[in-house]
Amino acid sequence: MNQFTIATRDNPPVQVVDLNGYLDAHTAPQLEQTLQRLVSDKNYNIIVNFRDLTYISSAGLGVFMAFIEDVRGNQGDIKLAGMSPKVYNVFDLLGFPMLYEIYDDEHQARQQFIERNEAIG
Repeated sequence: MNQFTIATRDNPPVQVVDLNGYLDAHTAPQLEQTLQRLVSDKNYNIIVNFRDLTYISSAGLGVFMAFIEDVRGNQGDIKLAGMSPKVYNVFDLLGFPMLYEIYDDEHQARQQFIERNEAIG
């Protein structure tokens, strides 16, 4: 059985969600609970770091769609970072790059939040 772990950390002005392992229908509820907790705690600037994720299924992709409207409705965003080519291809096939900002790494995604916050004032 493939393992999946998820962790969150504060990296102001964002909350970072680190994914590790295999995200499928069995493990997607863990991601859903994590994003729900962040949104319930009014954390709307979220980076999901895929650096250590080895696989994602459609169930995992669906979790992101469930939260994006709430987050953006509160002037936040979910930015995706650090995808391997294999994981990126899954997102790309389903058109996610048109819906989400995807960055090479967490630093780039965080910098975009900082620049946006400075522009807003």
